[in-house]
Amino acid sequence: MVDPDEVARLCLSRYQQLPRRGKPEDGREWTLLAAVVRSCRDASSGSGDVLNDSHAEVIARRGCIRYLIQELRRAVTGQGSSVFCPADQRGQWKLRPGVSFIFFTCHTPSGGDASIIPMSDGQCQPCPPVTPAEDGGQTDGARELKRKAEEPGEGQPWKLLRVEEEDKGDAKQCGPPTLKNHVMKAAVGTGPHTAAQPENPSSSSRTDGAPPVPDIHRTGAKCVPGGPADPLAPGVGFHSTGVLRVKPGRGEPTLSLSCSDKLARWGVLGFQGALLSLYLEEALYFSTVVVGKCPYSEEAMHRALVERCSHVCSLPAGFSVHPPTLLQSSLEFPFNQTQVKLRHQATPRRLSPCGAAISWCNVKEQPLDVTANGYKHGCTKKRLGTPKSRSLLCKLELFHSFLSVVSSTDPSALPDTLRGSELHTYWDYKQTAQSYQQAWRQLHSQAFPLWPRSDRKLLLFH
Repeated sequence: MVDPDEVARLCLSRYQQLPRRGKPEDGREWTLLAAVVRSCRDASSGSGDVLNDSHAEVIARRGCIRYLIQELRRAVTGQGSSVFCPADQRGQWKLRPGVSFIFFTCHTPSGGDASIIPMSDGQCQPCPPVTPAEDGGQTDGARELKRKAEEPGEGQPWKLLRVEEEDKGDAKQCGPPTLKNHVMKAAVGTGPHTAAQPENPSSSSRTDGAPPVPDIHRTGAKCVPGGPADPLAPGVGFHSTGVLRVKPGRGEPTLSLSCSDKLARWGVLGFQGALLSLYLEEALYFSTVVVGKCPYSEEAMHRALVERCSHVCSLPAGFSVHPPTLLQSSLEFPFNQTQVKLRHQATPRRLSPCGAAISWCNVKEQPLDVTANGYKHGCTKKRLGTPKSRSLLCKLELFHSFLSVVSSTDPSALPDTLRGSELHTYWDYKQTAQSYQQAWRQLHSQAFPLWPRSDRKLLLFH
């Protein structure tokens, strides 16, 4: 049995050990934390060089992929991996017995279905309570605060971190696995879903003497075009639930789906992605999702991460609907928006999301990566478009890391899908992962038909 507090404590401790660079400025900024924890028991740029989605949950997953690529390279070169062992089919690998992955986030997954939950008295609302007024039941003040919630302020990128601690000691363990001394990775990130809270934190306050209107925590994420829209009705009828949402932000519309949607997708396709699936016998799934102390509803989490894909069938071998165990920790991340605001109530300055992104993982080369606006922190305009500007987590860098695994694999030990094919671009390699693409087509047709597809022209880099 996973102890959610132990997971949270491990992630919070690792964050505290990180260097100061890129962390939120005290009294001015806040951030969120997400992580992928490896538990084991004994037994949008056309060139792919920009980090388009810096939400903490996405960064945690990409950091995990970076770690898995390192472990796969160790496996194919005969150095021995603590994660992978040979599978039955030629060129295929599988998880070692007892290895599993836990996803941690200090807040409910940002911007989507999992964050649309009932409010209790005294909880803060990103938007004011909706009253039956003209123009869809929204007052001028409601519309203004909703606009602010949907358009995060300066410092829009997020802060991330990834972590791993090598297993120490050879003592055998009995009973449930513990997370002490186990490899873990974490990512910290700021997200727009908790922006712009009202002066009065009560979710049900009314000034006209009428009974309180039950309300919900709202999100600035927009429903994907072509599907049901938000009714914008008073209180609990403000949002539609169970629908795909694109993440909010300033500037041009984004194709990035909410973290709730991506976690649901990873529950069917696995979090390893198309490239790593070429080497793996089975997809990799999160066994558990742990949420830190925050407004939380297990019903909403189950609806968002499990129910929407529970009916998907006819998946190829190696893929399945894999619902995670859902747990909440009693520990709260001290640098989230609520805690920073409480510590600096007397500060007149406006709080904003931290504008930097920290990434750390226990890999041999360049474990630390600090980014802002999709590029390396401190990158000048002169360096944009050069290797020195890239985040280690952008598609291009991860693709190059994967190609190093392919080139390190003995030709006789290559997976069948990588034999005799003329593969050059990122698109070519993704499409040759036929089982993964078949699983994605089934998921797309049965659960998420409105999920936007990436423009092929943006994936032709190499």
